[in-house]
Amino acid sequence: MIKVAPSVLAADFSILKEELVNLEKAGADYIHLDVMDGNFVPNISFGAPVIKELRKCSKLIFDVHLMVEMPERYIEDFVNAGADIITVHVESTNHLDRTIELIKSYGIKAGVTLNPATPVESLKYIINKVDMVLVMSVNPGFGGQSFIEYSLDKIREIRNMRPDVDIQVDGGITDITAKRVVEAGANILVAGSYVFNGDYKEKIDSLRGGK
Repeated sequence: MIKVAPSVLAADFSILKEELVNLEKAGADYIHLDVMDGNFVPNISFGAPVIKELRKCSKLIFDVHLMVEMPERYIEDFVNAGADIITVHVESTNHLDRTIELIKSYGIKAGVTLNPATPVESLKYIINKVDMVLVMSVNPGFGGQSFIEYSLDKIREIRNMRPDVDIQVDGGITDITAKRVVEAGANILVAGSYVFNGDYKEKIDSLRGGK
């Protein structure tokens, strides 16, 4: 089953809460929360305190994507804020195995993210420990970018490497690219600009292959 995770960025807090309610009504499976520190990626978004308040407004799965340097410093904060899944970048820590173990020690799911130019080979020794692999199909930090074509090859490689792992794709996802990434082996689609420019339910349904 294809799952859809609309991606929300920093905004007026009251608007953000309203968006979560609307996305839940529209049939979203997850809420993809991009946490950016201004170092690992150029932009800065929200942190654990905001997510903790949002948690009170939604029963959806909170999929927290840490685009931060040394994410191990913040795992406990985001667990306490209500994260159901925490995903960290291969490139962001010198101790990836330890960080994955730390996330899982709290009883939540752990994911690992690959930037566009990071090879799938970097997952060789960690892939059997994670619940999800997130393939960035744009360079992280900004919305509205175009889909990077070689991401499809990476998805296929990961699916061959571990057939049962969840593969999430983030960047340039539309009804057109969604079909292609699903055919390559992805099963969780992150979409920001595409979902928010139109009727939420129609857009979410179209990503699952409906009209």
